[in-house]
Amino acid sequence: MAPVPPRLLFGMTGPLKDLRVLDLSRVLAGPWCSQLLADLGAEVIKVERPGTGDDTRAWGPPWLRDEAGRDTAESAYCLCANRGKRSIALDLARPEGARIARELAAKSDVLIENYKVGALARYGLDHASLAALNPRLIYCSITGFGQDGPRAREAGYDFIVQGLGGLMSITGRPDGEPGAGPLKVGVAVTDLMTGMYAAVAVLAALAHRARSGEGQTIELALLDCTVAMLANQATNYLASGRSPGRLGNAHPNIVPYQSFAAADGDVIVAVGNDGQFRRYCEAIGRPGLADDPRFATNRARVANRAPLVALLEPIMAQRRSREWVERLEAAGVPCGPINRIEEVFADPQVIHRGMKIELEHPLAGRVSLVGNPIRMSATPIEYRDPPPLRGQHGAQILRELLGMDEKEVERLRGAGVIE
Repeated sequence: MAPVPPRLLFGMTGPLKDLRVLDLSRVLAGPWCSQLLADLGAEVIKVERPGTGDDTRAWGPPWLRDEAGRDTAESAYCLCANRGKRSIALDLARPEGARIARELAAKSDVLIENYKVGALARYGLDHASLAALNPRLIYCSITGFGQDGPRAREAGYDFIVQGLGGLMSITGRPDGEPGAGPLKVGVAVTDLMTGMYAAVAVLAALAHRARSGEGQTIELALLDCTVAMLANQATNYLASGRSPGRLGNAHPNIVPYQSFAAADGDVIVAVGNDGQFRRYCEAIGRPGLADDPRFATNRARVANRAPLVALLEPIMAQRRSREWVERLEAAGVPCGPINRIEEVFADPQVIHRGMKIELEHPLAGRVSLVGNPIRMSATPIEYRDPPPLRGQHGAQILRELLGMDEKEVERLRGAGVIE
């Protein structure tokens, strides 16, 4: 079989335009990583199970609607993490399916997978097998708990890891308040952060390969990433020996840095230093608070959090949230509303920054998606393709990357190797 020139398939642009990523991952952490690489110009081939595809394809409602307003089979969840990719529905459990995956890996720069530890070895898709075919391959494995250790073979889910990794213990209202108790974050943040860490690791491995010519393995664990992202809360514990508790919307190290109930809703006040606190006190009509030794410094305010908040709450309840935002912004005090998602996408700054994008979709005509926040001057993000339908590009990939003719593609489809 004649070698295929790099980038034969899709003619991408962007800083990663010369790279091909074989994405064997599903759900969120791995697909989030590969979507970021796709946004940066990499060619991403998404391998899915025939008949079902990525698990998230079934995670609806809501579903994408077609131009007549009818629900399609495309879930909104799946759309969030698969922009810019091509899909092949390939049965890895069949010897021919595994062989095709190996051939694709031999022509790829990066492979991303989130199977259970050791599961891909049975198909010859483990790193050792593929490195023999492609020593330059960067092989990125994402699991719940890592490749070793007492929990290595357990499945990992974002919700479970948010609890196990301590994140939920610091999220939610404190005991004794209405609605008290631990809460998960409103998005699968451990999956998302793991995907981001994975993308950084892949880019670092590519830099190493550019110097050495060598590929390598990368492993990410949801639990490790959750512990890492505890950030100041983890070091608060390590420095003090005391586990941080839940503070609702308050900050463990800064006061006042929380939401307050206004006359018509909530408003966030984020006082970051003593100068801002003095301006805040003037704006709310209580300048003397800034000279009270209990509150004059952040250290004192943290120590006297309860009496200070008790003084501020009835004051903040006297005005509407918009009035407070206007008054505090004029005084140079960081503040803001708590927007619903619909208000986020109606915000003039969000509109100006282009965080809502639209792409042509084969079922919906146009589909609205969330944009990439990265801004690069020389190699800006380009949105090329919408999230693919399951197996949408299988025949094209086999023809153009592996040199198969239409007869062979149809034979594989008839045998159930591809969809």
